[in-house]
Amino acid sequence: MSQRAEHPGSGHRQRLRDKFLSHGLQKFTDEETLELLLTLATPRQDCKQRARALLARWGSLQAVLDAPVDELAQVEGIGPKNILGLKLAPAVARRYLEDRLLRGEAFHDVEQAAEYLQLSMRGLDRELFRVMLLDARHRLIGIEDVFSGTLNQAVVYPRDVVAQALGRGAAAIVCAHNHPSGDPTPSNDDQAITRR
Repeated sequence: MSQRAEHPGSGHRQRLRDKFLSHGLQKFTDEETLELLLTLATPRQDCKQRARALLARWGSLQAVLDAPVDELAQVEGIGPKNILGLKLAPAVARRYLEDRLLRGEAFHDVEQAAEYLQLSMRGLDRELFRVMLLDARHRLIGIEDVFSGTLNQAVVYPRDVVAQALGRGAAAIVCAHNHPSGDPTPSNDDQAITRR
């Protein structure tokens, strides 16, 4: 009786897991990262082609993770459990970062706050005005979504932002809003609210 030849991809999932546990995502390509995410909800099937199909359609890991659920469902081999994993990953990352910040680590510069805000507001499909409330040592007290708007406009009332800050005992605030279009150029309304 002849012995069955081992599949060329045999052990690939385990190698991906081992690589992640040893090095984190630093040595992973976008394709490998997506493949690893997909393996969590796809037992005993090759996920490499699915990862490639996602990247072929959206071009980057970030774009795949930000893609709408209904569009992800159109990719062959991507089912509800895969979509859950793809949507859960960035949500957990945002929650982890926010929880870490709320444990009292101070913001040392504006770039640090901007990095958090960009991560937390990426992929939103409506304009949102978010306020980070800081104490006198620039530690985070809380994060409030003060106003939610339409696809291209968020109406903001400065008195409400100030009232929110005073009500929570904030010594400083960082305000930001997103542009779902991806174009960061400030509109005339953006400039006017900043002046107000």
